[in-house]
Amino acid sequence: MKEMKLDRKTRYTRKVLADSLIELMRDKPFTKITIRELCENADINRTTFYAHYRDPFDLLRQIEEETLGYIEDMLNKYDEKRSKREILEMVEEILGFIANNSKSLQVLLSENGDIGFQKKLFRHFMLKEQVMKYFPKKSIREETKEYWSVYVIHGAIGLVQYWLKNDMVVPVPELARILMFLSWRGELR
Repeated sequence: MKEMKLDRKTRYTRKVLADSLIELMRDKPFTKITIRELCENADINRTTFYAHYRDPFDLLRQIEEETLGYIEDMLNKYDEKRSKREILEMVEEILGFIANNSKSLQVLLSENGDIGFQKKLFRHFMLKEQVMKYFPKKSIREETKEYWSVYVIHGAIGLVQYWLKNDMVVPVPELARILMFLSWRGELR
């Protein structure tokens, strides 16, 4: 029973610290946030912070890794799917995750976030060829697929940033259709 309580307490402490960091990053760049501010905002002491993290970078890295991990799991779920409907479902699921986690993702993708996260997100899609595999073989030359992929990934990230910044006024299904149209112009199988 005591171990279960400890796990719950650990989860709570980590959540409070993550929420505190995201809240502070709304108003100032990550690199300007001190451990003292983070602990005061979370209403915990420094010793508790250090029991869980080495420094604020460690905390931010964990938040980013959890986000990328979810996206990775979701993409793997759709790995063998290629129809327009299945790809639209995948895009809607990604956008739904972003909408449900909009407070943290808006900050992570903002000017106050770590630009390294955006680069990791981009590289993740490029290295896993998560975009290129959806291009129809006959419509795009093999030697230009990577260029299309770079354009699509950067455009999608930029559009999602804009969507988050503007309070997600466009519903998820509509934004998914916009992304699909702009990215593939109806060229998906």
